[in-house]
Amino acid sequence: MMNRRFTGLTDTGLLRSVNQDNYHIDPEGRFFVVADGMGGHAGGQEASLIATQQIKAHLEQYWESEASSHDILEEAILKANEGILEDQQQHPERGEMGTTAVVVLFRGEQPLRAHVGDSRLYRIREGKLEQITEDHTWVARALKMGDIDPEQAKTHPGRHVLFQCLGRKDTQKPEIGRLDIEPGDRLLLCSDGLTEEVADPAIQEIFDHSESCDEIAQNLVEAAKDGGGSDNITVVVVVQE
Repeated sequence: MMNRRFTGLTDTGLLRSVNQDNYHIDPEGRFFVVADGMGGHAGGQEASLIATQQIKAHLEQYWESEASSHDILEEAILKANEGILEDQQQHPERGEMGTTAVVVLFRGEQPLRAHVGDSRLYRIREGKLEQITEDHTWVARALKMGDIDPEQAKTHPGRHVLFQCLGRKDTQKPEIGRLDIEPGDRLLLCSDGLTEEVADPAIQEIFDHSESCDEIAQNLVEAAKDGGGSDNITVVVVVQE
């Protein structure tokens, strides 16, 4: 069994008065979650908290079951969606709240990753940064279809408009895939408060020039704040040994 080191850090940023991000790190390093809430101060904060709590609870409850890791992970995220919908019914003032979620799961022989929305998973292998997840935004879809170019995507006014998030009755099953990871690989789970302010080459440079997980996380958050800090910033760093 491979060992891993990990840490997480969240920051309100420079312009927001409330942090609507949440994250969870399993103490044993079995799974990691980042969620970025939306829908007003109380709403977004509550949605991301419900998501992280529901995913954590479901994974812990069924960890030793005979169910497949894919099924457990999918059910955990769908449970999170149901939990947010239930809260919306009980608190109509939070009716518009929702959240993204990105999850990495180490269970059995094959690690998995899942996401809904535009919180991202990156892998850094041999000094090369690669975005593993694909944003569930209209702009990312337009970019993939060739309707816009990468430069247009960076400043497009609709770049944060999601076509998929948790907290909607029409939310589809989460995108789940195998995670290829080798000793020496490093993972980054993050909210768009990081990626909106810090370009991929700068993220890779921080990984290249930071020693510990804590230093990487701190430097990423500081870079996002130096870039403007327009949104909440959350990062989870995992080093596979």
